[in-house]
Amino acid sequence: MATEIDYYEQLGVSRDCDGATLKSSYRKLAMKWHPDKNPNDGAAEAKFKSISEAYDVLKDPQKRAAYDQYGHAAFTNGGGNAAGGGQGGFAGAAFNDIGDIFETIFGGGSGGGFGGQQQQRGPARGADLRYDMEISLEEAFHGKQTEIEIDVSVGCDECDGSGAEPGTGVKRCGSCQGHGKVRAQQGFFVVERTCTACQGRGEVIENPCHICYGEGRVDKPQALEVEIPAGVDSGTRIRLSGKGEAGARGAPAGDLYIFIHLKQHEIFERDGTTLFTRAPISFTLAALGGEITIPGLDGEKHEIRIPAGIQSGKQI
Repeated sequence: MATEIDYYEQLGVSRDCDGATLKSSYRKLAMKWHPDKNPNDGAAEAKFKSISEAYDVLKDPQKRAAYDQYGHAAFTNGGGNAAGGGQGGFAGAAFNDIGDIFETIFGGGSGGGFGGQQQQRGPARGADLRYDMEISLEEAFHGKQTEIEIDVSVGCDECDGSGAEPGTGVKRCGSCQGHGKVRAQQGFFVVERTCTACQGRGEVIENPCHICYGEGRVDKPQALEVEIPAGVDSGTRIRLSGKGEAGARGAPAGDLYIFIHLKQHEIFERDGTTLFTRAPISFTLAALGGEITIPGLDGEKHEIRIPAGIQSGKQI
């Protein structure tokens, strides 16, 4: 790691901050210290790199959990040397995590064996998003087409989603030599970890885009047409493929999920596909029977026959 300063302190956030707060703080700092705004300023460039390093770790839930537990040691390449060297069949074996160790000892799993290279990760797919929509019982009955507006990350137009300043590109990561993984000696084992310098991509951006700061995506309000089919109920989930967060550096976008909630109706109560309504009637009508008129969700009036001698609470 280039620095041992606490990542949370670098970004000016508390250790229990949420992802939105983390992202907002990073973007403010990135805009302040970006090399384009501080030309020929080595200190500003170093500051920009350090806050980018901090954000790369803390924005990933798994890496953040590891950092919270172990600090910078969780990402330090190169642990203690193996005592005595050459201890049987495990010396020099490469593992991704403790699960790989047990898999090798007790069997199971596929090829690769000792020292096998793991496939590097590509840019991360965009996150799925949730949108809660409240509709009336009539809208659920008939269905509807509506437009919603959401704030979502989309691909950066300036760099075409690459994250690199236009006219520049990426280079092979010097820390992992383009493999996306680095190895560290830990006791009897050589453990493979995702390279933190390139986040497992095997390449790094030399000159980040001045619009998206290397993310390859920016936040923009988006208007979307949503088709609500007839018959939906509370809890119905509608999926809009590819309408979630844009993926990092050109990776596929996530999905948007619309969760339906029905408003309470003045007259009707719904239980699955059945509608209930309460109809107050006079004592005479209950005793002698007759007809009443009730409205329907379809806008029509419906005549209901009341049998003589009906009791209060009786369902028809």
